[in-house]
Amino acid sequence: MRVTLRRARDVDLRFSAPPSKSYTHRALIAGALANGETVLRTPLLAQDTHRTLAALRTLGVSITGNGDPLRIRGTGGMFPTGGPVTLDLGDSGTSLRLLSSVALLASREVTLDGSPRMRERPVGPLADALTAMGGQVRYRGRTGFPPLTVQGVFRGGTVTVDGSISSQFASSLLLAGPCGREDLVLRIDPPPVSASYLDVTADIMAAFGVEVEREGTTIFRVPAGKGYRGREYRVEGDYSSASYLLALAAVAGGRVTVEGLAPRSVQGDRMFLSILASMGCNVRSEGDSVTVERAGPLHGVEAEMSSAPDTVMTVCAVAPFADSPTILTGTGHLQYKESDRIRVMAGRIRLLGGKVEVGEDRIRILPAALHGGTVDPAGDHRIAMAFAVIGLGAGGVTVEHAETVGKSFPGFWDQLRGVGLL
Repeated sequence: MRVTLRRARDVDLRFSAPPSKSYTHRALIAGALANGETVLRTPLLAQDTHRTLAALRTLGVSITGNGDPLRIRGTGGMFPTGGPVTLDLGDSGTSLRLLSSVALLASREVTLDGSPRMRERPVGPLADALTAMGGQVRYRGRTGFPPLTVQGVFRGGTVTVDGSISSQFASSLLLAGPCGREDLVLRIDPPPVSASYLDVTADIMAAFGVEVEREGTTIFRVPAGKGYRGREYRVEGDYSSASYLLALAAVAGGRVTVEGLAPRSVQGDRMFLSILASMGCNVRSEGDSVTVERAGPLHGVEAEMSSAPDTVMTVCAVAPFADSPTILTGTGHLQYKESDRIRVMAGRIRLLGGKVEVGEDRIRILPAALHGGTVDPAGDHRIAMAFAVIGLGAGGVTVEHAETVGKSFPGFWDQLRGVGLL
């Protein structure tokens, strides 16, 4: 599928934010491990979350419905017995990492695998932590990378996990923690990248009845024995996905409103709103709506992005339209995503006439008059949506393999088409 974007100017648009991918993954898992039934309302129904949903069903969890709502019959932290199973997680790194700890709660051998790109994404630090707390992990290919087979017990106790690659290793351990045999004391060393996602994990756990004690972003304590409680839960809107829609006001001028965003959300990608304000946009919130308006010039910014990693690509898309350079740091771990995001993004911007400098943990984007061209997003949903923003700002940009947005925002192109941008 190819989508060509024409230049947009002085827009006046209104959109609805899709449900949060991060919250949907975690709510599915908490509901599956809970005592009692969970009714999950407004879940994100996208390729990644379908992987988690299908994997939980493979592990024996009863989940009825294919839309809104989903009804989850909790297992009380003990999956049904059975023979060995393989979970195909496709390109969903979140699914594979979060479910690696949960798999130890199954009294059977569980193999977790995915796409060729998934087999390049490291999981060794999480596997080491699982081994230290009673699990047995075997790599079926390259050591430290999927596919991996997990069996044994999730004992709990005190364990340290590496936080330099992904906070999802820690989130995985935390989500399984209430079902362990002992209280979990989790130490993260060094302090984690994408630390805001630990806030999302703790928020979901609290919503399902488990309070996590913590000391900043490096020490977490989870009580064993109490477990999760099933409940009715509504998934909030996704600031990461909304960023592409709000960015249209910045690159095209005019006004964009996105509805369905929790004003007190712990999502780290809320930071995108303050970045747009620093760049010269007027940003205001009213209820669950956020409006971004730009009438004057855009300015470059300097920002540390480690807690808002999923909006790095969106800032990169806006930056060439500014009148001064933009410097983003805390980006090194993005090489482990669906693509090596910074290098792919930089290369594609250069193809359109942009000026980009890439360092080990930073990217610098200079003002440039971008021209049209054809962009392959390298199978990365966030790069595809970022170049939609660039296309609407510059005009004449064709995004190949545009269907890749289905990983996190299946309705993205439909929303643009619905307001006359396609």
